Amino acid sequence: MAKPPIMKHVLPFLSLWLLPFLTFGQPYSGTIFIDPDIITPSDSSALVSTTYAGTGTVSMYDRRTAAWETVNAYLFDVVWADSLTSVAQINPEFGSVAAATVEAEKYAWLVGQLPGCLRRDVDEIWVHKGVELFGGGNRSILIHTGQTTLYENDGILEEVLVHEAAHTSLDADHAASAGWLAAQNQDPNFISTYARDNPNREDIAESFLPWLMVRHRASAISTQNFNLITQTIPNRLAYFDSIACDLYPMVLTTSLEKSLVNELGMKVFPNPSEGEVYVQFERAPRELNIIWMDSQGRQIMEEKIRGKKEIKLAPNLPAGIYFLEVNAAEGRSSQKIVIQ
Repeated sequence: MAKPPIMKHVLPFLSLWLLPFLTFGQPYSGTIFIDPDIITPSDSSALVSTTYAGTGTVSMYDRRTAAWETVNAYLFDVVWADSLTSVAQINPEFGSVAAATVEAEKYAWLVGQLPGCLRRDVDEIWVHKGVELFGGGNRSILIHTGQTTLYENDGILEEVLVHEAAHTSLDADHAASAGWLAAQNQDPNFISTYARDNPNREDIAESFLPWLMVRHRASAISTQNFNLITQTIPNRLAYFDSIACDLYPMVLTTSLEKSLVNELGMKVFPNPSEGEVYVQFERAPRELNIIWMDSQGRQIMEEKIRGKKEIKLAPNLPAGIYFLEVNAAEGRSSQKIVIQ
């Protein structure tokens, strides 16, 4: 018998007002509580379709019984716009195809809001009733709908899903890697007491959400939180910078970048660069807006260019990691650039 999901959200449910009293030396008790606006209900989802596929006998972990349960679940094929797919398995306790469809469509949309690199290994979405903590691992995300209501009340449902999906899609490749362990050793501290108390199991998931915050949602968080995160785990942040992680649809790179490449034949080189970067087009755009951002996602330069097929950029930046955002009527591309 397969093991139950080992990546459990074991913090008792806490209201946001409790956090200042629970840090005990780390900046936070748990990073899902830092800010409720990292992903919001109004943000885009990659969801294309949720199709009922009948019922079938499946094995799903149920935290109410702390056991694997074999049930004749309602099954829904989930397709996202970046060609990733999953199966929503809805516990038969919901009682009808109509009721199960509501649950499948809700969670397919919510999981579809997560970056592609977090959905990569989510083969199944398990949905039960009950007030029990969510879970990640075993190529699945475990959901209890009673707990959903509590997360929604505090505005952190999407942030919880980031945490659990990080377990599912990142832990296996990174939690025990030499680079991650080196980053742990080099950083001043753990980002949360939850990560500190569970360094092998929770540190990736606890640190990835803050990375999203400072790199891609810096405007959504306070200056205090930005500084706490970047000062506490700089090496972990640099580790996430270094790995391939498709952030669509949270950061619109995949679909729109393909549009620029296909419509305009765009190329950006060299990368890494010693200071000069060229942007070339087979077909010249009418107008470009070019933005440089630093490694924390803060805009540092902006330039508008008209009707050129080749652009030489020499921003005179110190060595480091930057993001070059190219916007045109035909689409948008955001690329990480290393200046040596």
